[in-house]
Amino acid sequence: MAQHSAEQASWLRATLREGFDRLQRGDQAGAANCCRQVLEKKPDLAEGHFLVGMIALNADDSRTAIQGFGSVTKLQPDHSGAWAQLARLFMRRGQVNRAEDALKNAVTHADDNPIVQDTIATVYTLLGNAASASQWQEKALARQPKNIGFLINRANNQMFMGDFAGARSRLDSAVALNPRHANTHWLISSLEKVVDRRHVDEITKILSEKGLKDQEIAYLSYALGKELEDLRDWPAAFDAFATGAAARRRTMQYDETAETVFFTMLSETYTKDWLQTRAAGCDSNAPIFIVGQPRTGTTLVERIISSHSAVHSAGELRQFEGACRRLLGAQGDGSAEAVFRSAASLDPEQLGNAYMTLTQPMHGDRERFVDKLPMNFRFVPLILAALPNAKIIHVRRSPMDACFASFKQLFADAYPHSYEQTEMAHHHARYYQLMGDWRERFAGQFHEVDYEKVAADPEPHAQALIEYLDLPWEDQCLDFYQQSGAVTTASVVQVREAAHTRSVGRWRRYEAQLQPMQLELQKLGIPLEH
Repeated sequence: MAQHSAEQASWLRATLREGFDRLQRGDQAGAANCCRQVLEKKPDLAEGHFLVGMIALNADDSRTAIQGFGSVTKLQPDHSGAWAQLARLFMRRGQVNRAEDALKNAVTHADDNPIVQDTIATVYTLLGNAASASQWQEKALARQPKNIGFLINRANNQMFMGDFAGARSRLDSAVALNPRHANTHWLISSLEKVVDRRHVDEITKILSEKGLKDQEIAYLSYALGKELEDLRDWPAAFDAFATGAAARRRTMQYDETAETVFFTMLSETYTKDWLQTRAAGCDSNAPIFIVGQPRTGTTLVERIISSHSAVHSAGELRQFEGACRRLLGAQGDGSAEAVFRSAASLDPEQLGNAYMTLTQPMHGDRERFVDKLPMNFRFVPLILAALPNAKIIHVRRSPMDACFASFKQLFADAYPHSYEQTEMAHHHARYYQLMGDWRERFAGQFHEVDYEKVAADPEPHAQALIEYLDLPWEDQCLDFYQQSGAVTTASVVQVREAAHTRSVGRWRRYEAQLQPMQLELQKLGIPLEH
């Protein structure tokens, strides 16, 4: 009997190890088969359920992943790895309170496992706590100083904090370990303006090699495009951006029809009459929403505002949508279109209170806080109903500059429409027309600024912004680029500079190559420039 138990235990360990190995090699089916065998033999094996979670995580199935890791924590309450993964998943779903509870358990039970330490750091980053994230990243690196993933995460954190020299040191270490590592080269390219072709030649050589994955091609091509722009080699820069965009698009799922239906529903549902018939919302005046499109100056405006002594920068929060989903219960697990169709009937005060509860950990210690998630432009009417005393700032940019700025930017997991010219134009047209609807229906209930005007002459526009927020003027709002706080957007390097107009009209350098984008915008009645 004892021998049988020992043999079974040995078999379970070996099969589990094989499952994790297969998962690491990208063999989802093989990993799932190992997992199934293990749990058939021993349904209460915590590591078997952990493998369930990891397989689901790899398949982007967050619901199953949460179930898997949740089972682990029930079977083994001190499993820090499962708690850390749950914390990260809850953050992705906008469930901040649940994330914080899971993070507390992960920290309480954390051992010297560097993967767990790095995951904890990731959750702190998502919570906007770059200082705590750096402490856990250092712990992970102390255990595995040659782990490229850890080095990159640490470099990203240092970039967020404005420590570009420290970030470069980490990235140099990563390149020394793997000279072909695509993500590392992409991050290096963003650190500073290049003045020679040394790194360009290095990237070009790697790109010429066979067997590169699309994600690697995307990283390397966007790095190449950025540096060729620095060198003013415009045609070659565009070719690089186009190659990178095509590669990234091949890795993304994007349902344009679903987005079209979603935008149509928003316009048809959220009318002036709808808002006038809503009950009173939450009376807090703390939130300041900055909305628009990515790469259109939202971070510039956020830095100006958060330089004020009464305003805290909370980052790009997903909690408004999360509040809707939470209040809708089972209905909240549907598509964005289904969720926000149902959200029209939510009680405004409950929705506002739910948002304030979910964002409470991010409020900081000041009177007001900024939620700078550009895509919240879709939900302006819901925000007006739920938080009537909140302030909403819409940042506009000339359509072609806005579209091209997104096209030439490699995002993490967002904005799948931005990697193909006509898809980008279609999305921008939907945004442009929806904001026109909001402007007509809710005139005077949100503030609009043009990026080009703010960049060219910051002072009067900064003063108008502060006045709109009902705050006294402070001269430090013009010294926004001297802030030491973390910046976690694609503008991480640019916002450390004073305002400039170098990017205004940049699309004109690529006018011939951007014909598909121009023609689609014109066909849809969208002006190319203000």
